[in-house]
Amino acid sequence: MNCPCNPSKLYKECCQKAHNNIESVTTAEQLMRSRYSAFVFADIKYLHKSHHSSTRLSKKEYKELEKWTKSVKWVKLEIINTTKDTVHFNAFFIENGNLENIQENSNFCKENNYWVYLKGE
Repeated sequence: MNCPCNPSKLYKECCQKAHNNIESVTTAEQLMRSRYSAFVFADIKYLHKSHHSSTRLSKKEYKELEKWTKSVKWVKLEIINTTKDTVHFNAFFIENGNLENIQENSNFCKENNYWVYLKGE
């Protein structure tokens, strides 16, 4: 199976490594890509674990997020720019028959010795 974050790579050689062991993630971009794939798979446990403890969603919000991620068809991830701790990206998806996108400049940091999503702008 191809990886949702980069169809030229196999999932098992890309984001599956992060999904199985978040401590294997070595860069903010790698974490961003693994989170995009987690959205595609509606892997809420990984999204929770990879989210900084100070900005995590509530259980109710995660349930709503899971419902939403399963209701849309994810199309592709486009990385616009990366720095050591930021990733500017476009995530494209189809919702109610319309092509939509999320463009964000995400901030990442390390917590408990592994990369986590802090916030988006």
